[in-house]
Amino acid sequence: MKSLLPWAAAAAACAMCAAVPAHAAQPFQKTLTSTGQNLHTSEWRLSAQDLPGSPADARWHITKTTLHGGKQEGVELVTLDNGRLKIRIIPTRGMGVLDVTMGDVRLGWDSPIKEVVHPRHINLESRGGLGWIEGFNEWMARCGLEFAGHPGRDKFITNTGATGEMDLTLHGKIANVPAAEVVVEVDREPPHTLRVRGRVDERVFFGPKLELWTEVSTAPGSAEFSLRDRLTNHGATDQEFMLIYHANFGAPLLDAGARVVAPVARVVPFNAHAAKSAARWNIYAAPATGFIEEVYQLAPLADAAGRTTVLLHNAGADRGMTMSWSVKELPYLTQWKNTAARADGYVTGLEPGTSFPHNRSWERERGRVAKLKPGEAREFSLKFGILSGAAPVKAAVETIGKIQAGRAAVIEAEPEM
Repeated sequence: MKSLLPWAAAAAACAMCAAVPAHAAQPFQKTLTSTGQNLHTSEWRLSAQDLPGSPADARWHITKTTLHGGKQEGVELVTLDNGRLKIRIIPTRGMGVLDVTMGDVRLGWDSPIKEVVHPRHINLESRGGLGWIEGFNEWMARCGLEFAGHPGRDKFITNTGATGEMDLTLHGKIANVPAAEVVVEVDREPPHTLRVRGRVDERVFFGPKLELWTEVSTAPGSAEFSLRDRLTNHGATDQEFMLIYHANFGAPLLDAGARVVAPVARVVPFNAHAAKSAARWNIYAAPATGFIEEVYQLAPLADAAGRTTVLLHNAGADRGMTMSWSVKELPYLTQWKNTAARADGYVTGLEPGTSFPHNRSWERERGRVAKLKPGEAREFSLKFGILSGAAPVKAAVETIGKIQAGRAAVIEAEPEM
């Protein structure tokens, strides 16, 4: 995939594109939203038939729509349909991904939140700093950027240079920040990759100046897609950051007997409650009224290239999802088990990150809060595959087994202290 480059607003150039060789056809580009150009497109559609040079049998299309009514009034959706799988992206909610579907397999969950809630209706400080959950129904929501994880107090440097305290809210702000730029790009040459890009900013006077360029990409007819992000510190001093990819799964992948297959060196319960069930951390139960969430901190193992792969499959082992990434970019994996009653949100989360989702003060004390130098950028990429049938699920289990390479995972009996 092409490297991510800064946005050149003056030239209306697409961000994150490497230079295209002179002999190659320039990609098709369409800017849907741009604060720099004072541009906004409410409704739009592009299909393979609209683009000269596309294969005659191509069936992909990309659409932009605006939702209406209730708390979703004004929320924008970009749907990327490659002719086989469909990805719904929410520029209004930090470029999160609402869901991904392919045939009878869905990446997503049945949240009690039925509308795609506009950030204007979210008060992150409500419910003791848990207001983030009032709009939580995405398959993929990014947590960060200045901080992520549990709410609570933490220290910071004020505008006077003194040390002050601030209230951190659950999972940070970025998932409730509308995108400032949204661009669609289609390669005119094989494999005719389809891309949706967006820029989301978290900037504060006397605070962070962070810019996040996101990209969702897939090839026509593929059962795979990728997320690629570039985070840049535009401030003049070092800046802490936290970034967790909160991917959430319900039916049909989550059911009684569903499993996570992951190459891990260590499993640590998040708290004393989770420790009671640590021996069955990778197996899911049926929905249960009154279930209290269980969270585990996983240390993923990697292959020779430094990449790890995680599989979630249903009880029948004939439907599944793989997620792979570089452990250098995202060294930690959090598993969230919430097998509550369906009406309350039967869901599990698999969450690669630069840290675990403790409060930032806890993570900093354990050396898990990263920093960007002035002008420094860091890239993160994840690749996903949807598996339909027993054979691809079995093949994924075997791939992960090779990474585990017979090494036994250590399951800790107590939470991290």
